[in-house]
Amino acid sequence: MVEEEKRVIADLHIHSRFSRATSKDLTIQNLIKWAKIKGVNLLGTGDFTHEKWLDEIKSELEEKDGILIPKNKDESVRFILTSEISLVYTQDGKGRRVHLLFFAPNLDVVKKINLYFDKKGRRDYDGRPIFKISCMDFTKDMKEISDEIEIIPAHAWTPWFGVFGSQSGFNSLKEAFGEQADKIYAIETGMSSDPSMNWRIAELHGKTILSFSDLHSFWPWRIGREATIFNSINSYQDIISQIRENKIYATIEVDPAYGKYHYDGHRLCKFSCSPRQSKEIENKCPVCGKELIIGVENRVGELANFPAGFRSKNAKPFFSVLPLHEIIALYNQNLVSSKKNWIIYDKLIEKFGNEFNILLEIGTEDLKKVEIDDKLIGLIIENRIGNIKVKPGYDGEYGRAVLPDTEDKQKKLI
Repeated sequence: MVEEEKRVIADLHIHSRFSRATSKDLTIQNLIKWAKIKGVNLLGTGDFTHEKWLDEIKSELEEKDGILIPKNKDESVRFILTSEISLVYTQDGKGRRVHLLFFAPNLDVVKKINLYFDKKGRRDYDGRPIFKISCMDFTKDMKEISDEIEIIPAHAWTPWFGVFGSQSGFNSLKEAFGEQADKIYAIETGMSSDPSMNWRIAELHGKTILSFSDLHSFWPWRIGREATIFNSINSYQDIISQIRENKIYATIEVDPAYGKYHYDGHRLCKFSCSPRQSKEIENKCPVCGKELIIGVENRVGELANFPAGFRSKNAKPFFSVLPLHEIIALYNQNLVSSKKNWIIYDKLIEKFGNEFNILLEIGTEDLKKVEIDDKLIGLIIENRIGNIKVKPGYDGEYGRAVLPDTEDKQKKLI
């Protein structure tokens, strides 16, 4: 897969340190460093609506055909101009909160976009600013600036800010974008869904299914945890063509259960359950009696036109793997950022070059050439073939991988 020389692994949904709840050490150089370690070749800049971050982008990167490269001419990690907007408004008597990812073809268009926002309000307080604009109007206004601006519903199924979210979203792209719906060529799965879940929605059969990390720090268990594999990229237009014509190669996903909103539940009540169980208890929390936060699996089932297991004729392949640090932490039974995990991780990276090589390519015999335990090697291979079980995340809590021999003990918690 990744040995194909011309294929590009891209993470185009990221944030800078100027977005809320992000690492203060998020810099262009740190993004480049850790993208190389992860095996990501193309990054979004994120947050180009924030002037201070935009200044850094201009200072450290130079633009050619809509692709930005470091000024030292090292093209092992390239960038395109990306940002995210939070739209908060009322439609059909219901409060809507939708996050949209959007790409710009060049810095001249970025300047026009930022002037547009300046007429609507402030954009200096957050890398992902909030505006009272509808999805339809935002799309219409962006397309008037440039048809090359690409607009993608971000983490499309999450309850609070996904376009299909159970708490503030819509039942269709047509409902959300109105007459502009045909200008939406793709959606982002988000961590709590994967392509197979999205294939169940008839409206999405004509759309490209993309995956990106929505990273808030550069650590390797964040950057590239979800990514899209493009074919050869030499210009911004190459990216847009593959998105609009559904010609991407594949996506890299995590198990949807790993996402923060896969199951239904209440975080404060420490209660979660499957959609079937939610139905049995009439969507009411047995701890506090209030309505449960309906997660992504339940919401997909609610809107689905096809049963689980259905495969769209336009479907692209996808690879489902947890980040390597999660697998090492599972083996060591400790926190993902533990120094003990880093020692093993660094040893593997030194031997095999980058994390995606290890997750997707390196065979058992080669892994045995590194001084690591056979049990860990087994977990790396089990992860690759999708055999690591995950206790599902819910209501803002990440899912948690469990060792095979502890799975039965965990069943009563799921």
